[in-house]
Amino acid sequence: MAENNEMEKYAEDFEDRIRTIGVLTSGGDAPGMNAAIRAVVRTALSKGLKVRGIRRGYHGLLKEEIIDLSARDVSDTIQRGGTILQTARCKSMRTEEGQQKAAAICKKYGIDGLVVIGGDGSFAGAQKLANLGVNTIGIPGTIDLDIACTDYTIGFDTAVNTAMEAIDKVRDTSTSHERCSIIEVMGRDAGYLALWCGIANGAERILMPEEHDYDEAAIVADIKECQKRGKKNYIIINAEGIGDSINMAKRIEEATGMETRATILGHMQRGGSPTCKDRVYASVMGSMAVDLLLQGKTNRVVGYKDGKFVDFDIEEALAMKKSVSQYQYDVAKVLAL
Repeated sequence: MAENNEMEKYAEDFEDRIRTIGVLTSGGDAPGMNAAIRAVVRTALSKGLKVRGIRRGYHGLLKEEIIDLSARDVSDTIQRGGTILQTARCKSMRTEEGQQKAAAICKKYGIDGLVVIGGDGSFAGAQKLANLGVNTIGIPGTIDLDIACTDYTIGFDTAVNTAMEAIDKVRDTSTSHERCSIIEVMGRDAGYLALWCGIANGAERILMPEEHDYDEAAIVADIKECQKRGKKNYIIINAEGIGDSINMAKRIEEATGMETRATILGHMQRGGSPTCKDRVYASVMGSMAVDLLLQGKTNRVVGYKDGKFVDFDIEEALAMKKSVSQYQYDVAKVLAL
């Protein structure tokens, strides 16, 4: 009986602290964000909380684009790509004035806890709000997989599968025309999409920001050697952070005599219905974010590490460094022989 009384008092204490949860998506959109939003809304409502959606990320927060969300509002959204709350970049959140205004608006609308779905830049904003008294939890949402504290980020699985399928199609036509194809994938300054596609698509070369010293002359020599062996295509996966795919194609064609085309996949990688993994993991992370707020936690990031869903201090998470697997990269080179 005493234990039950303590649990009830514990719940009442946090109920006094958290009554309304806000949720926003910030930075680049990623497939699976809607699953996370849906999970935040329905988990919070199931625990007797109110939920307010903030449209267009921090930009919308500063413009007070805040709406109430019901369970019906997130119905039929889990399979949709993008974000129903929309997203935007916001330079004002990098300023002290913008941060203080954002915190004041949260208090004005009674938002006791805020769930921020986005990348490192979004977490930096969440950290500032936590320091100003707004309970914040971050959820990693980025197709780049470049957040060091987690092995999984919402959207990567869908994006890499979208890119893989597109590259398969390019290889078909590349083989028919006996071409070299340079296919540029997204990832900004991170090469995870390029590395995974390079292995999955059996690419002859993978160019990543983490491997800046790639040797174009060696690529030319390898293409010529492949031509001698009768190989009918040559696939180069080029990361966005390297870029210059069109000019690279011109240089390689001139040096090898092999018809070379550049294909930039671009923002198609951000769209589309999320995979099962992105739906399930995003849902678990969304629910966990609400639970963390109800436990009295703030300034935390939800992550997936070593097969478990965990949480980290935002400052600790932002300080972590991440690099691509050298072993995976070496495997890709061996398999391309």
